[in-house]
This record gives sequence, structure tokens and C-alpha cells, in this order.
Amino acid sequence: MGTLKDNFWLDAEKTVLVVIDVQEKLAPAMNQRLYGQLILHVNLLIEGFKALDLPIIATEQYSKGLGHTVAELQGATDQACIEKMAFSCCGDENFLTALEKTGAKQVLIVGMESHVCVFQTVLDLLDRGYVVHLVSDAICSRFESDYTNAIRTAAKAGAVITTTETALFQLVKVAGTDEFKAISKLIRQRTP
Repeated sequence: MGTLKDNFWLDAEKTVLVVIDVQEKLAPAMNQRLYGQLILHVNLLIEGFKALDLPIIATEQYSKGLGHTVAELQGATDQACIEKMAFSCCGDENFLTALEKTGAKQVLIVGMESHVCVFQTVLDLLDRGYVVHLVSDAICSRFESDYTNAIRTAAKAGAVITTTETALFQLVKVAGTDEFKAISKLIRQRTP
């Protein structure tokens, strides 16, 4: 366990964004208010990570049955999604290899469903010693009760519960830089 700042403050040199299972056949079943929020914020985070030249890993759960990443996010990562069968991303060796290659010690988690693949990944990453930040405005479930419980339980397990803007501004740290200007421009385009 590091210092308070080590756990609660994202460091651009140590952070990876993990986009979990935002897939075609899952999307219609989601709580649509939460899903709309997820699409807006995951896109914002992806664009922010690209602007900061930070690593992104995306996964798809059994794409043969659940389809591929939704069109709203297609091409959002410049690499193929990692296909998995285990609910937790950590149950897949390709994911663990990709994560290790980033060198990240902090993992920013977004995706669906909050209480299944997202939650199980959070627990496994915490168990492996990663600092996990769960982005509450970029995850969703079919039912709001599952979404709420996943956030509450993840926090009890040791995940930092954060939001899209909090995460992005932590990564740039100071105003006036080119990185800040890029992130600030993205944030201004976001409609409340």
C-alpha cells in the first residue's frame, strides 16, 4: 500500500485505460441512461488518452455471441480488442500480457457490465497489486441497483471511485501545457 497520493492520484507515466466489453448485443439490454453516459465518457477518455499518448487496452467477451465493440466506439483504440471468455479480464493471458507490456501500475477501468466483467476485473487487479480507478460515469449495467452495488463494493475492496473529468485533469496535473490545452478542449466539447 503506497501513500494516499500514490493511490488516489493518477500518474500519466503509470496509467493505462481498460475498456471492458462495450459490445453490440449487450448494449440494448443496458440501462439506457447509464449507457448513454458511458458512450459519452468512454469516448472522451479514449480521445484524452490518445491526446496524451497513453496506452489503451480494450476487451470483448465472447464476440461470436455478443458481437463486437459498438459502432460508437469502433476504431476508438488503434489495436484489435482482446477476445476473452473469462468474465474477469485477468482470466485471459493475452490481456495480462498486454497489461504487463504497458508497464502501468494504475488501471483506469470503464465498460460493462458494472457488476460482472467490470467488477471481477477490478477485484482481480486489486489482488494483483494494481491501483484501480473505477470511472463511475463510464460504466453501466442492465439495472441501476447492480451498477450502484458494483461501485459501492469495489470501493470497499479498495478501488478508487472517480469520474471522467477527475481522471483526465489528474493526468495533466497543471494548466498551461499542450497536454492541458488538448484535454481542456475535449472537456469543453462535452455537454452536461
